[in-house]
Amino acid sequence: MPKDRRTPGPAPRAAPDGLDEVDRELVRLLAADGRMPNNALAEAAGIAPSTCLMRVRSLRERGVIRGFHADVDLAALGQPLQALVAVRIGAHSRDEINRFRTKVPGLPGVLSLFHVSGANDYLLHVSAASPDALREFVLDHLTADPAVVHAETSLIFEHVRGGTS
Repeated sequence: MPKDRRTPGPAPRAAPDGLDEVDRELVRLLAADGRMPNNALAEAAGIAPSTCLMRVRSLRERGVIRGFHADVDLAALGQPLQALVAVRIGAHSRDEINRFRTKVPGLPGVLSLFHVSGANDYLLHVSAASPDALREFVLDHLTADPAVVHAETSLIFEHVRGGTS
């Protein structure tokens, strides 16, 4: 009896991040419109609505989708000025860094906090009602902090949100 020459190939593997093309498409579509109804999302991704619901639930459970957010017009809220504030911390002790990163996101006008590499330790994305309010924020909350040895403010003239890859 002749030997079967067919040998099974390797089992299909998910990408290293565990996402297949359908998952990536769902993430792309939801990043563009987080309010897209399940039926429309399923149709755009080319899958059944029940499959779509299951996959989105799985993406949320795995932490790929961390939440859905409103894109807010800050000017309509009386905060038309945005800035990035680069902050350098003096002592790089774990306690000082933890204290700083716990305190800053709760400060008024802070939209995001980024821990970065390079000459600065943090970038803060902030909004303010006016240049005076921005200056007061930096003086009252950043340069007054004993851990902060340098703060440099850059005004944002335009912010364009990117998509996911």
